[in-house]
Amino acid sequence: MKKGREMFDSVIIGAGVAGSVAARELAEAGRKVLVLEQRAHIGGNCYDEKDEHGIWIHKYGPHIFHTKEQRAYDYLSRFTEWYEFGHEVVANVHGTLIPVPFNLNTLHMVYGKEKADAMEEKLVNAFGMESKVPILKLREHEDADIRQIADYVYENIFLHYTMKQWGQTPEEIDPAVTGRVPVLISYDNRYFQEPWQGMPLNGYTAMFEAMLEHPNITVETETDARNRLEFTKGQVLFDGDVFWGEVIYTGPLDELFDCRFGRLPYRSLNFDFEYLNQEDYQGHSVVNYTISEAFTRITEFKYLTGQKAEGTTIVREYPFAYTGAEGEIPYYSIASEDNQRLYEKYRELLSGIPNVYLLGRLAEYKYYNIDAMVMKALELSDKIRLRL
Repeated sequence: MKKGREMFDSVIIGAGVAGSVAARELAEAGRKVLVLEQRAHIGGNCYDEKDEHGIWIHKYGPHIFHTKEQRAYDYLSRFTEWYEFGHEVVANVHGTLIPVPFNLNTLHMVYGKEKADAMEEKLVNAFGMESKVPILKLREHEDADIRQIADYVYENIFLHYTMKQWGQTPEEIDPAVTGRVPVLISYDNRYFQEPWQGMPLNGYTAMFEAMLEHPNITVETETDARNRLEFTKGQVLFDGDVFWGEVIYTGPLDELFDCRFGRLPYRSLNFDFEYLNQEDYQGHSVVNYTISEAFTRITEFKYLTGQKAEGTTIVREYPFAYTGAEGEIPYYSIASEDNQRLYEKYRELLSGIPNVYLLGRLAEYKYYNIDAMVMKALELSDKIRLRL
């Protein structure tokens, strides 16, 4: 009978979106898969649970599934039914709640009817109805009214929010980031326009539990992979012995090597949860605070999940610079040429080791939405299966 490392064909480090999808795919291909998860639970940052008041909350901030990828939607639908809804976000701008992204409804809230009608006509003529235009493009337009719209969005929705989110001054904010902020020439108040959007009907945790429920998958939580695996001299050691199977790593790449070249910069978040003995707090799932408050947004979970319950739970998000201290979580990589060069130094440490794959936001040091992460995990699993 096989024991220890010989029981497994594949080792996956991390039980979030990336690791769970890859684990299921390899298990269905006949591989014996071991999933090592450092936290006490599966699901990564999508993990959800009921708080002490019975309200479903997202422990690591709100996660809304949205996609135009049929394969991603169909894949996750194997493991969950959906609570379908069009996610809407508003920004609190000097006490007034306006829809974001900035759209034609917002336009008519900000400007008087006569001016808003004239501006709408100019936008539609210049870019077409239902189009999504980056504010950088609007700021460069020859028409002064169109430039005025872009300036309003930049100052009231983008600038101060981004300074809080990323801890940067206006001079440090990459113009390419500004260019991605859209104005939506539409009366659609939804934050996303993809055809499929919503929440797993019984929560993300239940979806991942179903995904990892397979006879070929073994999950070990509260396990630091660095105590089980070593990447050295062109090979992987698993519990001290050479391991020739696949290893998929989804965690922070610098921390896998104890930050020997220095720590990769990330932004982290503090969450301040509050239960309120009232039916409703803000009337919206998410309100962005784009001007002066220390927090960036407030989420009211009942509006995300559709749950009917007494009272309501909200959470405020406070961004800060990740230091690696106990309890901190790296959420967002910080794109820059220097950071990418540092990341490449760490990636080079794995370049001569066969069958080791980096997958996910942390391992690849880039941002992915849930659907994009599902697609990346499926593509990697397809690649591995072709080699079996």
